[in-house]
Amino acid sequence: MIAGRRILLCGLGVVAAWPTALAAQMQGAPFASGAGQGAGAGYPAPTDPAGQQGSGRADRPVQRRAQISPYVELGQVLVADLTGGDTVTYTTLAAGVNAQVQTARAQGQVSYRYEHRIDWSDRGGSGDVHSGLARASYALTPELRLDGGALATQTRADNRGAAPGLSIGNVANISQIYSVYLGPSLATRAGPVQIGANYRLGYTRADTPGIGGLAPGQPRLDYFSDSWNQLATVSATTRPGTILPVGLSLNAAYDRDDAGQLSQRYEGIFARGDVLKPISPYVAVTAGVGYEHIQSSQRDPAVDAAGRPLVDSRGRFITNPNGPRRIAYRTDGVYYDAGVIWRPDRRTSVEGHVGQRYGSLSVTGRAHYQASRDVVFSAAVYDGIQTFGRQLRNGLSDLPTNFVETRDVFAQQFNGCVFSAGGTSPGGCLNDALQSVQTAVYRARGLDAAMTMQRGRSTLGVGLGYTSRRLFAPDEVPGIIVQGAQDDSYYGQIFLGRAFGPHSGLNVNGFVNYYVSRLAGAEDVVSLGTTASYYRNFGRLGTTASVGLYHFSVGDLTNALSAQALVAARYQF
Repeated sequence: MIAGRRILLCGLGVVAAWPTALAAQMQGAPFASGAGQGAGAGYPAPTDPAGQQGSGRADRPVQRRAQISPYVELGQVLVADLTGGDTVTYTTLAAGVNAQVQTARAQGQVSYRYEHRIDWSDRGGSGDVHSGLARASYALTPELRLDGGALATQTRADNRGAAPGLSIGNVANISQIYSVYLGPSLATRAGPVQIGANYRLGYTRADTPGIGGLAPGQPRLDYFSDSWNQLATVSATTRPGTILPVGLSLNAAYDRDDAGQLSQRYEGIFARGDVLKPISPYVAVTAGVGYEHIQSSQRDPAVDAAGRPLVDSRGRFITNPNGPRRIAYRTDGVYYDAGVIWRPDRRTSVEGHVGQRYGSLSVTGRAHYQASRDVVFSAAVYDGIQTFGRQLRNGLSDLPTNFVETRDVFAQQFNGCVFSAGGTSPGGCLNDALQSVQTAVYRARGLDAAMTMQRGRSTLGVGLGYTSRRLFAPDEVPGIIVQGAQDDSYYGQIFLGRAFGPHSGLNVNGFVNYYVSRLAGAEDVVSLGTTASYYRNFGRLGTTASVGLYHFSVGDLTNALSAQALVAARYQF
């Protein structure tokens, strides 16, 4: 019994460079596997030194399969303002593809839909909508894996205003978002030392938001345009008892983001060492110290003779190419933390860390619990300096390679929580990044939690979280109003899917969001809604009927309630 406990303890591994990394390295690596197995024998997760983690982990396939299903669809939508407004209708013409591969080396899924809307009353929001998610992972060799993802969705452009139904009807205060990332991850060994390295290249773009959706007199925020970001990390770790009685870890990283708006630039350089000491078969304590240099800078907008910032035809600031580069945020120095790791069995992993970082108290942690093959829960507490492009890249990489996709066009597809369709991850939420689109750099702190449960033909997904952002910008820059401002967001989402048989089923979604902005004159924003969609297939022809109900309010100024209904026919090739 004593020997067995010692083996269990060896499987704890060693703390990684950043606190949230350890749970990711431990996932799928039973303690009892001993020093020669575990994280180093699999594909450890790359981490973001700014404090949030992308799992980089594919859900293991149950069986070998690959399928692709392109389709075209025709639908009719009715939108009714229940507070005394108009009732409008529009027609949707859509084309899309659903594809999935699950093999020993490749795991991935793609769900993409292009939709063109024809408004018959000039009030329903004609235009084009792109909605899609792709996540894939491919093992080039047992030690080298290629990981990637892509996202197309709509979200609020300004968190001071409502987005009624987001993609339905009124398109005020909404931006179309595109994001993609790709990169390799290496996990190998040199004797008792585990060596890991990864590189990620990401790109994010936002279309100009629709005009409106704000209270009268609100000054405009800067409009995010696009950004390129890249992250490179390297690590070397040893387990307790291999070289020393404690585990050791050395890590380094370089992170950069270049945004088009005002030539904003984020750059971070990181180095860190950690030690892990087991104190029981199931508990270990850990401590680490690191050095970081983070700097964000930007140029001023060009101004007219009256000192007002100039904007282009899309409403974005025109950059003054001859102006000085101003510092928006900078930190340079040592940071540290200590924590506890608890893993009583193969299904449960919990860790928490407390330290000093960014000039104040910093708390991070992660928990994962797999009650059975069909019930998975995970939660994370994060704290980091972020940019919109980098945070969205991290959230995208945390999503599973096998996810739930529905036909419900009212369900805010892929701009909230995305739930797993099976595997070791319950899914994840993108709300922390997509609460609003910001060019400014910010400190993001919060909590995310997700759970999925599958029973027979039913799937239940629940996600909730809280995020707080403190925004940084240079002082006394014309048109920039976010310096020192803070906003908070609380969100929850639930999904229930029930298949009545091989050809029919029902999907129900519900969400609630509460936004608090401390910008001058801003009001609290509440939005909530629920949708239900029934589908039935007749061979290659499928039909869908959906209904939805949405409510939003902006302080005491705006209060609206709307209902939507959809009937659609889809032909699958």
